[in-house]
Amino acid sequence: MSTWNVVILASIICVGLKAVGYLIPPRAFEHPTISRIANLLTVALLAGLIAVQTLGAGQSIQVDARVPAVIVAAGLYALRVPFVVVVIVAAGVAALIRALT
Repeated sequence: MSTWNVVILASIICVGLKAVGYLIPPRAFEHPTISRIANLLTVALLAGLIAVQTLGAGQSIQVDARVPAVIVAAGLYALRVPFVVVVIVAAGVAALIRALT
């Protein structure tokens, strides 16, 4: 199976899952437990994605300029700095660290 076949198959599966999501009645999400799980699952998936993209290098963990940049970005985000400024400052931190090493 070629790469394009895998991409097309994955796209079809994603569209199918999205279509199935529309078939779930809205009252199913009104239950407090289901609502809380859905909210926490979103946060957990995003945190996992950030961790993998920040620390991942193939099959190993790599600590480089991305880690301080993410820490600075998290601090600025906690201070409610506009998102565009957060991205620019974090990119600047990573660039500065890479330039110095």
